[in-house]
This record gives sequence, structure tokens and C-alpha cells, in this order.
Amino acid sequence: MIPLMAFAFLTHAEELKSPDGHVVLQFEVKQGVPVYQLSFNKQAVIEESRLGLELKDMEDLLDGFVLENTERSAFDETWEPVWGEWKSIRNHYNEMAVTLNQPSTNRKMTVRFRLFNDGLGFRYEFPEQDELIYFVVAEERTQFAMTGDHTAFWIPGDYDTQEYDYTTSRLTEIRALMDGAITGNASQTPFSATGVQTALMLKSDDGLYINLHEAALIEYSCMHLELDDENLVFESHLTPDAVGNKAYVQAPFNTPWRTVIVSNNAADILESTITLNLNEPTKFEDTSWIKPIKYIGVWWEMITGKSSWAYSDLPSVKLGETDFDSLEPNGRHAANNDHVKMHIDFAEEHGFDAVLVEGWNVGWEDWFGKSKDYVFDFVTPYPDFDVEMLNAYAASKGVRLMMHHETSSSVRNYERHMDQAYQFMVDHGYNSVKSGYVGDIIPRGEHHYGQWMVNHYIYALEKAAEYEIMINAHEAVRPTGLSRTYPNLLANESARGTEYEAFGGSKPDHTTIIPFTRLVGGPMDYTPGIFVTDISKLNPDNNSWVRTTIARQLALYVTMYSPLQMAADLPEHYNMFLDAFQFIKDVAVDWDDTKVLEAEPGDYITIARKAKGSNDWFIGCTVDENGFTSKINFDYLDKDKTYIATIYSDAKDAHFKDNPQAYEIRKVLVNSKSKLTQKCAPGGGYAISVMEVTDRSETKGLRKL
Repeated sequence: MIPLMAFAFLTHAEELKSPDGHVVLQFEVKQGVPVYQLSFNKQAVIEESRLGLELKDMEDLLDGFVLENTERSAFDETWEPVWGEWKSIRNHYNEMAVTLNQPSTNRKMTVRFRLFNDGLGFRYEFPEQDELIYFVVAEERTQFAMTGDHTAFWIPGDYDTQEYDYTTSRLTEIRALMDGAITGNASQTPFSATGVQTALMLKSDDGLYINLHEAALIEYSCMHLELDDENLVFESHLTPDAVGNKAYVQAPFNTPWRTVIVSNNAADILESTITLNLNEPTKFEDTSWIKPIKYIGVWWEMITGKSSWAYSDLPSVKLGETDFDSLEPNGRHAANNDHVKMHIDFAEEHGFDAVLVEGWNVGWEDWFGKSKDYVFDFVTPYPDFDVEMLNAYAASKGVRLMMHHETSSSVRNYERHMDQAYQFMVDHGYNSVKSGYVGDIIPRGEHHYGQWMVNHYIYALEKAAEYEIMINAHEAVRPTGLSRTYPNLLANESARGTEYEAFGGSKPDHTTIIPFTRLVGGPMDYTPGIFVTDISKLNPDNNSWVRTTIARQLALYVTMYSPLQMAADLPEHYNMFLDAFQFIKDVAVDWDDTKVLEAEPGDYITIARKAKGSNDWFIGCTVDENGFTSKINFDYLDKDKTYIATIYSDAKDAHFKDNPQAYEIRKVLVNSKSKLTQKCAPGGGYAISVMEVTDRSETKGLRKL
């Protein structure tokens, strides 16, 4: 008989292969410590890395384990999302669940691995057991050991914001660059000189593209990555609560999945469905009320400082006490009846679904930075905003108003009012809401990405579903594929969006990186479509400018996937460029198919998408400050059909800084054998609508590409 402790330190390796055999996982318990490693096409992706959790006031789940049991299975299904980049998604993986026993405590922990053809998902599972029921996670110690000093596309690790510009550097350069990468925000808590956020995009010197993230973040804290820059090992770092604890767990319980997407082709990272597939199917029996939305809004003018959210210039107001009817309006309040009606008229004329109106409700005079608990009630409009009249007017035009709930991060107050606020929406014809969490969280000490707030975001989604309301959450935790389970989560912000172009700008390569990072978890309300890039033309006191060309702004409707897309500029600006605006009117927001035609993080992305229920395709290309010559084909088109391609491109002298409004539009005939070479300006790009020919007279005078 082998003594128990001797048995505990025997090594037994387990191997799991992806369905196509290209991705290989090896797991073993070494000297009582669970470790794994990952390879792709016989190239190491993750070197030997430890697994486990450090617990508070209990013996840790880090070592002293024996491998008790291994179960293997395979899974292959095809499912249809409510909305998405594809009409159907294949979920195909091989699975291995290893159950570990810690003899000294008689506790069990299972690590479940799922291996897809493009990567790995794994999580910790705690079955129901007498010796481990309630416990507090002091830190998760999951490691990702890199094979070299990779190029990384990263933002600083932070408990409260992802609204940073991306930095491109070697792993060993992160420490030296961290101070410069941390820029100001309304609420931020960076935690380390080498801490970065997921989704993290990496590229090895031997041509492997690697993405580290998580999926199905529920009842747990958001994961960041802490880099040991001497040994090039990332370790998970969870967001703490107000007293420093990372997660409170009651077994049975499963952590979120930790994900590694890998390929030798950058396009495969953008086409991966691992994150969605690791989430549960939708919780809703009826999803007929969930619809993609293309909208305009009373928003950009406030962001640029042209107009105001607040009705008056009082330094302080109190809900229930301040008589807003007696206040002198400041003359800059944008959410007024006439102005909103103009936006409704514009939406009707150009076929938009909805009009977002921010600043409609009382309390904006002192909403920010005061740590004010009762700041909004979400139901009381300012005197110049007639809720019933405006919604009736919108309905008569076939348009809806989109609600705005800025919580100012007084989350306790929002939860108090949530039922009343959602019922108010139903009563007045709203079916979608943009929610915001600007500022430090109340209850004080909690963070945007901690377990308490993660639970709140799920609560808001479930509560909204009771009222058949769709959500677009800003400043919330970055998405992890939960839109599969909760398809009323149309989009998040949770990254540096277009608004920052009015706050000093984003780097020209930003839109060539963010699909590889933030969008891996789910769609973003990026708010593209800015045609007048000189912000001083809206507000003489704001010298910011948008680092883009008009052609690239059109491309973003394709490259920055979302079922919720905003034409963010002012109606009067679109009236100046109606020929270019036509692409925004035409482009779909829901898709049957997606093809990534060209991609290199930080340099360029070209994507083609097929509109839902149609034979029409839309193509977008976004490039960095160096410009790019794009070369694509059209072999995904039906072979027996002819199409009219309308190409919206940068003019020869276009430049994101010096000549952003220079563009050209041309129409050509294309088919599945056509090829295109298109030059893109620095910070530019192009967009193409590819419409099936249904009337031969439409082709008269058009040449073939």
C-alpha cells in the first residue's frame, strides 16, 4: 500500500486535445500543486502555470492536492443568437473535468477545461460538500506563463475604469510606461505598476496571436492580470470590495471561465465565439421584444460643451424641495421640447429607430462629484421636457425615445427607484435605456468591477427584462459574453469611446486595437459617425479634435460590432454631407454572417458582414496613423449574382489631422470574382455597401471592378 502523503506527490499527467487536434492542454498535479500548459500547432502558448485560490481565514486551495477523478466528454451543437454577428454559432469542444482532493482538509475542487479549435476555457467548480460551504476568496492565483517577451496591447489595471487609450509595448516595458498610460477619469483606482486589464491582446515573435480574457462573469469579481515582469508570468488579480475581500462564495459554485484564444492568424481572434459559447443559453422564454436599434441623440452637443445637461445654473438642488418650475433656465439646456422634436423629425426622415435624450430629468445641476446619494429619481422631467407629448409625437412618426438613467454611481439610490423608473418607461412608450455609472460608487468603498457591482448589473438586466426593456450600460464592468444569456444587454460602453475625442482625443490606432480587446467580450456602444471633427466649431472653448477621416467614421459601423449603433453627430452636420451619410442610413445593425478579410492589431482591420435576412453586404476598414493599402476579394458573394458596390473612401489628399473631410464616393459592379485594392489615408479607412442587383436598369453606366 502506498502511504497517503506519498500518493499525494505522485505526478499523473492528463492530456486534452481540441476537436481538430491543433490545441493541446496538459494538466497534472505536481508536488500537490495543480498546473497546466497549452500549445497550438506544437508551439507553446502557455508554459507550466499554477492553478488555485487563496482563501481568507482558511487553509488555501493552492497545494496539497491529489487527483481524485478525471471525466472526459465531447460536445457539438449549433445555436442561434437573438442578434449577433452570425445567424448561427457552432459550439464544438472537448472537455475534461479534473476533481482534486485536498486530504488535509477533505475538501474538493474541480477544474473544468473546455478545448475549442481556437483556444481554451477553464473554471473552478466547488461541489456541495460539508467541509467547504461558505468561504471568502482573498485572491485567485491563476497563472498564465508567457513563452517570451511578447508585444502587448494593454491598458492599466484599474478597479473602476477601462476608459484608457491602449499602449503597445513589450511585456518588459509595461512597468516603465505605466505612469504615462494612466490618464484622468471621473473614477479610477489603478492598483499596480504591472497590472493590466482583460481582454488582453498579445503577439509573440514567432507569429502567435494570443488573447486572455474571461467569460460568464456572474457573482464574482472582475479579473485583472498582474505581471511578474522578471519571469513573464501573469497572475489573476480580482477586484476587491470595500474591506479588501475579493469574492464571497457559497458552494455549490462555479467561477467565471478564464479564456485563452490563440491562432497564427489575427483574423481568427476577431472571429472567435469562445466567449459566447462559454455562457449559458438565454434565460428568457420570449425574446420577441428584443430588437437591434439604430439611433441618434441629444448627446454629442453636451459632450462637446455646446449645450448643457442642466436646466439651470444653480450650484445645488434637492429633489422634492427645489421648485424647478420657478427656476430661470440657463438657455443652454438641450433636452427641450422643440429641440427634441427636431431630432424626432430627423430620425423619421432618415429611417432611424430611436432618439436618445440626455439631461431630460431634474437633478443635473449638482449630479457629479458630490458623493450625493439621492441625486436622481429617474421619473421627474425638467419643465421644458414634456414626456407625454414628446413620446406621443415620436410614436406618430414611427420613432421611439430612448431613456437615459445616469445613476452618478449612487447605485443604492438607483436600486431603490428601479421598479418605478422601469414602470415609468413602460407607461410612456420607452423600451430601451442607456444607463450610466459615472463617479465613485455608493455604497462608498465599492468598485465598479467588484462582486457587489457585478451582482447589481445582473440584477438590473433581470429587472429590466420583467418590463421588456433593453439596456445599454455605460461605465459598467466590461462584458464577458453575457449577452447570450441576457440578450436584452444590447451593448456596453466600458471602454474609451468617441466621447473622449471631445476630451482631448484618442490615438489614431485606437479603433484598430479595441476589436481585439474590449469587443472580444461583447458589443460596444462606441457612438461613431462624427463628421465635423474640429470640436471648436461646436464649442469655441474646446480645442479638441477627432482623430479620424469621415470615411473611417463610416467604416466603424462595420468594424465596431454592435446591435446598437448611434449616428452621434448633430443633424445639421449630417445635412452638410448627405451623400456620405447615406452609408449610415443603409448599414445594417444585425447580421447573418461575418468575414474578417484583413487584420493586424494596432495597424488595420477590414471586415465584411452580411445583413440579416438579406443578400446585401457591408464592408468596413479602419487603419492607424500610417495609412494602409487594403487588398480584398469578394469570394463570399453568391456566385450567380451581381452587386452594386458603393465605395466610400478617403480622397487622395485625405489625412486624419490635416484633411479629415476629404472623401470620394464611387459605384462599381462586383461579383464573387471581383478584387479591390484601396488606399487608406493615415487615420482613415473606407466603407462599402454591396447591394444585390434586383433591377438591371440600376447597372446602366456602371463599370465592373
